[in-house]
Amino acid sequence: MTIRKYIALMRAGIMESLHFRLGTAVTLFANLIYLVLVYFLWKAVYASSGVDVVNGMTFNDTMIYLILATALFNFLEMFVVWDMSRSIQSGKIILDLLKPMSFRTYTFWSYSGSHVAQFVLAFIPTFIVVMIVTKGAIPMGLNLLWFLISVVFALVVNFSIEILVATICLYTESTWGVNIVKETIVLVLSGASIPLAFFPDSIRTVISWLPFRAIYDIPLQVLLEKGGSDTWLGLAKMYGMQLGWCVILYIAGVLFWNHSVKKITVNGG
Repeated sequence: MTIRKYIALMRAGIMESLHFRLGTAVTLFANLIYLVLVYFLWKAVYASSGVDVVNGMTFNDTMIYLILATALFNFLEMFVVWDMSRSIQSGKIILDLLKPMSFRTYTFWSYSGSHVAQFVLAFIPTFIVVMIVTKGAIPMGLNLLWFLISVVFALVVNFSIEILVATICLYTESTWGVNIVKETIVLVLSGASIPLAFFPDSIRTVISWLPFRAIYDIPLQVLLEKGGSDTWLGLAKMYGMQLGWCVILYIAGVLFWNHSVKKITVNGG
């Protein structure tokens, strides 16, 4: 059955992630240093502002948002573009295309195991620590279930953006510069590095219609019950936006891939 193939790929991804435990530990340590820097940066921002609430967010609200965003980034991070570029340069892409499963499907489920492992090893411990330190500042209720559903949509949107950029490798063979630009845009416009509440109203209005917000900002809004996500109407709007971008990016990705794969060239042929 097809579902068994997906589960097998997921299990292989989990085992691979657990095999490189030192890499996970190093990543968590690097994130700790990053969060320390973020703490003092935003501490200075709020101190210089002279007020306790900036753009509707207190210092504690901002830190909870950014800490969870960092943990979510570790969970959702993908290396599809890098892997695609190396596969084309080595010629391995031909073997991937010959597999009895579509390349897009195989790639998605191959990464799914690492996402499960990172969610358990990175996000959940971070969430627990935040709950303890903030003494239960995060609501605990149905929002946790809605958050998990939102994260699934975010995962699909993120993968769709990754595969769109990765397809460019079929033309350039190397997309280092393109990928760096993509990562910067996603981190800034998704709310992963700066809460979207701090953007000017005009810019925030434009960003709210882009797909990047669906990756980090919407799941965090749902989890923290912000932006109207504590009501059925607000929740439906957020889900609707995520689902809409899932469909749009999926169709765009399939069309772009089907057109581009006909032009593939690799070293040696």
